[in-house]
Amino acid sequence: MMEVYVTVNYKERNYQTNVIVKKEMPWDLINQLAFEQVKKQWNI
Repeated sequence: MMEVYVTVNYKERNYQTNVIVKKEMPWDLINQLAFEQVKKQWNI
C-alpha cells in the first residue's frame, strides 16, 4: 500500500487529496477514487 496525492478539479476549483492504494492499481482508478472522495466531502 502507498499514499498518493492527487489534484482534482471539482466545480471549477482544484482540491488536493490523498488516497491510499495498492501499488498495482491503475492511474485511472486512483483518479476516480480521488474524485469520489472530493465529491463526497464538498457536495453539501
